[in-house]
Amino acid sequence: MTGPRTDAPSDPSRLVRAYYDALDAGEYDRLAALLDPEFVQRRPDRTFEGRDRFVAFMRDERPMTDTSHAVDAVYPEGPGVAVRGRLLDADGDELFAFVDVFSVEGGRLAALETYAAADDE
Repeated sequence: MTGPRTDAPSDPSRLVRAYYDALDAGEYDRLAALLDPEFVQRRPDRTFEGRDRFVAFMRDERPMTDTSHAVDAVYPEGPGVAVRGRLLDADGDELFAFVDVFSVEGGRLAALETYAAADDE
């Protein structure tokens, strides 16, 4: 993995949109450049500690990689950035809705809390 790039967006709203763009495009070096080395993601089923561990999961271990994130709204005000959206499969069908709450520090994503529910919840 290459070192962090210096062209990461500084605006928190653009930063989180760049996160989803990199993830959906499978551009894992670009994804890593957006994350603080100590990045932590907490989600209902697990916690990832460290940028390298998170990126390795996204690149090599997640069960579905042919997905995309439909970002319905970005809420940039407050101590972090909240995003409401839906994860879509390759056919564009909704798998689940989510709310992601990002912490931004020093122009990078430092933490992510993911809240998700399936259709039956």
